Amino acid sequence: MERADGFDHQRMSVVPRPLVDAALARPVTRRLLVTDAGYFPRATEHGRHRPHGAPETIVIVCVAGRGWIDTGGTRVRIGTSTALVFPSGMPHSYGADADDPWTIWWCHLRGEDVAELLEAAGVTSHAGTISLRAVDRVTALLDEIATSLERDTTPARLLATSGMAWRMMTQLAVDRALPEDGTPLERAMRYLEERVDGRVQVPELAAMVGVSASHLASLFRDATGGGVLAYHLAQKMARARRLLDTTEMPVAEIGRAIGMDDPFYFSRQFRRTHGLSPSGYRAMRRE
Repeated sequence: MERADGFDHQRMSVVPRPLVDAALARPVTRRLLVTDAGYFPRATEHGRHRPHGAPETIVIVCVAGRGWIDTGGTRVRIGTSTALVFPSGMPHSYGADADDPWTIWWCHLRGEDVAELLEAAGVTSHAGTISLRAVDRVTALLDEIATSLERDTTPARLLATSGMAWRMMTQLAVDRALPEDGTPLERAMRYLEERVDGRVQVPELAAMVGVSASHLASLFRDATGGGVLAYHLAQKMARARRLLDTTEMPVAEIGRAIGMDDPFYFSRQFRRTHGLSPSGYRAMRRE
């Protein structure tokens, strides 16, 4: 016997629908609005079956235990540190595992910007599952949302939860984009980050992480929008900015610290990235 709520120590807030309609007619909250939020600890027999979907987009984060989802006749098992996203109107079912019921944070979203945020998180017309690298950050935001709605549902409070929900959705997009630990892309990125002061040959790096050079280049383009060397240059420029901001090191010495021994070459690369010279950047930051 599946149940929708009524779990020991649960938290649940539902914004009255007339207030939802009013918020969707106001600036900002019409773009993104939290309509429901909650927390179900060890939700034994929890489950929902929505053959016509829901009017809101549903976000569920499993923080303990296990569960399952079904969006097309196939049941998929869900573990901890996983976010589930069901776009509005999409038929779906989900529930807690019978032997190890999940603990979940959840919220429902509406608004003009939801579709774009879902696209950024890799969720289109089908349900999305996202392995979370920063589950604590996402659950902290869901906790803030639930706590805020428990206080009241005034326009100011709904505006505040809209900002929290925006951060949560962008964090889901970031967690989807960042490579999982141990993958060839993550290992290659970590290698480049640890060798900001060196030079890298793409074929050698690809062989080191066990893929072809062309495949590694494709992985970097998908994840960063640029190639391997562009990512390494971005890491070098980030290190240079930190040194310019926090030290009195001469510009030429900073160049050497990021593997650019020729100060003129370093200055050209820095200007190409930032639109001004290293000295000009340092002076601007200290005005």
